[in-house]
Amino acid sequence: MTIDLKLLGEAFGDADLSRPVGRVVGVRGGAVQIAGIAQEAHIGDHLVLRRGAGPQLAGEVLQIDQGIVHMLPDGAADGVAIGDRALLHPMPAFAPADHWIGRVVDPYGASLDGKPILRGEDLRDIMAAPPPAVERMPLGARVGTGLSVLNTMLPVVEGQRIGLFAGSGVGKSTLLAQLARHMTSDIVVIALIGERGREVNDFVDRVLGPEGMKRAVVVAATSDQSALTRRRCAWSAMAIAEHFRDQGRNVLFLADSVTRFAEAHREIAVAGGEAPALRGFPPSVTPLITALCERAGPGRLGQGHVTAVFSVLVAGSDMDEPIADIMRGVLDGHVVLSREIAERGRFPAIDVGKSVSRSLPDAASDAENEIITEVRKLLGTYEQSEVMIKAGLYAEGTDPVLDQAVRVWPELDAFFARPEPEDVRNSFDRLTLILRRAQGPGGARPR
Repeated sequence: MTIDLKLLGEAFGDADLSRPVGRVVGVRGGAVQIAGIAQEAHIGDHLVLRRGAGPQLAGEVLQIDQGIVHMLPDGAADGVAIGDRALLHPMPAFAPADHWIGRVVDPYGASLDGKPILRGEDLRDIMAAPPPAVERMPLGARVGTGLSVLNTMLPVVEGQRIGLFAGSGVGKSTLLAQLARHMTSDIVVIALIGERGREVNDFVDRVLGPEGMKRAVVVAATSDQSALTRRRCAWSAMAIAEHFRDQGRNVLFLADSVTRFAEAHREIAVAGGEAPALRGFPPSVTPLITALCERAGPGRLGQGHVTAVFSVLVAGSDMDEPIADIMRGVLDGHVVLSREIAERGRFPAIDVGKSVSRSLPDAASDAENEIITEVRKLLGTYEQSEVMIKAGLYAEGTDPVLDQAVRVWPELDAFFARPEPEDVRNSFDRLTLILRRAQGPGGARPR
């Protein structure tokens, strides 16, 4: 109670009853130009524009140029007139705290779940630099994920950064919720970037549920909010993850999705005059995404790890589109969800053949790596001949490896959909039994 009173006192103490006031001098390219406050304004500060008798229009400082402040509004600038008053509000301090666990907040640290929330004592820069490369710890131990396929074929270790590549409606959000509930970590921080408002509530109440929220902080910016707010969502969520990492806790960071983060930046960059280059995305999107990804990972000695899963919306299953291509180059693995697999009813719809975990081979023992190699060989053999098999042109006995792949395929497909409430070792034991049965009577474990 003492801590709460202290935080409450600090919140009142920081209140500023005066505001610099400027005047609108022009509207150009979606940005509102304001004079009279350039000396007090900073990039990212809030502005509230009073449009005569109409409703207020909020926005943020996008540019400051020769005494003119360029404001990017949250909505359409309809009704804005020369001479309208604009009140400047300094950028709010962002200070996550332990009592944020179990809460849903916006990118500015305000409550979204209907209950009051106070900021903490740890003021954070939402665009902080990652730990120095030479001071970071190595990747940590393998973690349980709650899914057999990720426990075995695509292992995840503490501090690893993986991408979840999927089209719309393939089960991406459901898989993220599964990881949030069951993946081994102390704290889970979830960034819902540009989600539909209905889906935010559905994700928190039904998909994640009370059990998942017990150790989670959800940061949400819905699709109807401004591009500045949507872009800030990823940075604020990462700052919360860093807050807990610096305490020595292991954090699971889930971002849904990096594509919407990049699209929000594109809107801002175009309004600021930056020309598109990468299929409509500005050149600055590359350092923006890589900087966000680099903030995840192992911390310094004595700190914890931020294990990150970044989802990427892949339109038309095009893995070479700009955002997917950038992400593959900076992450420690990628998990591809297949629409074809989802349509035949298997969840999670992970295409194991197209997915990679760069924590291998170090994340597994020699015996486990041997099993993974054997399974990949059988999967590859089956997929190469799948059309022939379904067309009825396959004749058993022609190719011993293909014979084994055909026998093992139904069980492997079922195994990839299997939840694993126990440990990683149990997943490998099940996979070993499947391979032994595929060898036929008296078959030895594959080598």
